[in-house]
Amino acid sequence: MTQTSDTLNAVPESSSLSPTGSPAELSPQERREMVAVAAYYLAEQRGFAPGKDVEDWLRAEQYIDAMVRGLARTGISRGGHERAEPIASDRPGLLREALQALGVKRFLFAIHDASFPADPDEDIGRGAPGTAAAARLLAFVARFGFTGIQLGPKGQTAKDNPSPYDGTIFSRSVLSIPLATFRTGLLSDTVSTQSLSRALDTTGDTTSPARADQVRAHATMHRLLGESFTTLESAPRGEVQDKLSAFQTENAQWVERDALYHAIAGSHGGVSFRSWPSDRDLFAYGAEDPAPSERLNTLMEQHRGAMDRYLLGQMLAHDAHTRFRESAARHSLNIYADMQAGFSEVDTWAWRSILLDEYAMGAPPSRTTPQGQPWGYAVLDPKQLFQTQESGRVSPGPTLRFLALRFEKILHEYDGVRVDHPHALVCPWVYRTDIADPGEAVRRGARLYESPDLPDHPALAKYAIARPSQIDRRLPRHADNWVTWLDPEQVDRYAVAMDLLVETARRQGRGVEAIACEVLSTMPRPLGLVLERSGIGRFRIVQKAQLDDRGDVYRADNARPADWVMLGTHDTPSIWSVVQEMTSKQRAEWAEHLGRALRLPETARTAILFDPGLLANAMLAEVFASRAENVMMFFADLFGLNERYNMPGTVSPDNWTLRLPSSFEQLYETRLARGTAIDLPLALAMALGARGAGETQTAQMIRALRELTPRSFVLDSSTP
Repeated sequence: MTQTSDTLNAVPESSSLSPTGSPAELSPQERREMVAVAAYYLAEQRGFAPGKDVEDWLRAEQYIDAMVRGLARTGISRGGHERAEPIASDRPGLLREALQALGVKRFLFAIHDASFPADPDEDIGRGAPGTAAAARLLAFVARFGFTGIQLGPKGQTAKDNPSPYDGTIFSRSVLSIPLATFRTGLLSDTVSTQSLSRALDTTGDTTSPARADQVRAHATMHRLLGESFTTLESAPRGEVQDKLSAFQTENAQWVERDALYHAIAGSHGGVSFRSWPSDRDLFAYGAEDPAPSERLNTLMEQHRGAMDRYLLGQMLAHDAHTRFRESAARHSLNIYADMQAGFSEVDTWAWRSILLDEYAMGAPPSRTTPQGQPWGYAVLDPKQLFQTQESGRVSPGPTLRFLALRFEKILHEYDGVRVDHPHALVCPWVYRTDIADPGEAVRRGARLYESPDLPDHPALAKYAIARPSQIDRRLPRHADNWVTWLDPEQVDRYAVAMDLLVETARRQGRGVEAIACEVLSTMPRPLGLVLERSGIGRFRIVQKAQLDDRGDVYRADNARPADWVMLGTHDTPSIWSVVQEMTSKQRAEWAEHLGRALRLPETARTAILFDPGLLANAMLAEVFASRAENVMMFFADLFGLNERYNMPGTVSPDNWTLRLPSSFEQLYETRLARGTAIDLPLALAMALGARGAGETQTAQMIRALRELTPRSFVLDSSTP
């Protein structure tokens, strides 16, 4: 045996560690190939030193034969996708019981709208939560013990930019309106049969991971909405018109601004407001009346038709979300929003009166992105958070009223919220817009409230909360400890927006557990103090953990109860590509760490060295065994997808487009049999074992979980 590569990718995919058929169908040649792969990894761990080839081969045979027996016992056959029932339905309540025993109170399945599956008769080129296939997905994830669905931002996006984090704050994407709306729903008989047939995307593969087609879906949905609106215009007033009037009245504070933007943009060929010859400053900063009534009334009268068409799309998109939330509730699943940090072009125009002109928001240099990220997002004006009346009474100003409107809408329409980049609410990193190179500008930026006397940012002094004596100038400005300390009054000022969010959640019958803050490698002291005061945790992404640093923020064993722990996110590689690309040294380090943390028998510790699927599941087990009460899993990790959903800081046609096929159940079972999908019973059994199986109830639960996984043999104390 000779060394050919240092990574798992050196082994051809055809040489899988799992059989392509049932155990009874496994041919001697297939078994030999599987044993050869396992023996290769064992030899790699020894640095391919000679003299141990026979021993490696015999150990590999023992492992493969035990795995085959496990596949036979759990009934997986024909490549792993023919079973009487999905694996998690054998004991409906067992997985949730195991999660409760581990102290996991919230277990969210994360997926963005575009990534939902759609059956061939409802697929317009992009997923949507309201499809029939999405309804099956809800039932599927509920059987796995998930307690909720973490959606992505649901705002309206441009046809050539599928990033949900660049979408609108208040308006919803009409691309998530299910096709059934025009067939049997509220708008039935408003579009032709030919239009519905033309809407379908017949090019997709129903069995493999797919890519959403944003441009096609955008054109299709807007064509359907246009035809439907034209039909309604000539029809007598009815249910649709009544609902539309009620929706407009209820959402007047934001929907008329958004509708007017799209109407004016349409009259200018769809270009950004920055290129409009007039009305670009209709809501500009500094105007005594941000929206001069005479001009505003003229524009609304001029564009009433286009605005009404926009309102129709928004009403349908909001109605689709309401029905999806009701469907999820029937499976005892909560729905979490994703509140993005950025402002879309629409929002920047519509709310310019409360935005700073001379600064934009971005991400500073960090462990994840050393070069920083010039997002170009608008920055809320801190001076308008409060206003003083003539009587001297201080009341909420326009900025705080805007935040209240946003928070109220989110927590009225969702059961919880993920706060994207919460730094934006507490201590945003800003950079000057008058510097030609945005990359250079963001690296030379500063924090909005921590810059009392910076010579290159004199305009920020008036917003400073931290005092000059509280700054450690030996550190870079983006360092977490740039601010050395704060007094309680200063923490109160930093916490204004977060306090409002918490207050809004409590007013609607929820606590801080409904708020998940996406704090990654960077947690400036002001943000840390605000979250600590509120009892809100941070994110810990274990695939990024540095095992040689016991204090590393991403390690699961450093998690606190309020934290959210996960294998990866929409911005990281799939856990499957991570484990497959690990070097032999990295796998050995993880095997040692997980073996110790999970109290794994030697069988499992050895198997982790050459079975990437077991490594991924053991990493998940450590997540479950941590002190965190909150766990999140991105859909690509559960289903064993290698493809990446998004590469931050890049523009690519593949970004934001990965989606599940309509036959996602088959995809999961096939990959589970191959050992390349998350095996929740196995991960939970390992996690419970780490806690100790001394109690009778725990021991019984572990035995029951082991009956559901084909790889339970790795938990045996002796080699199989």
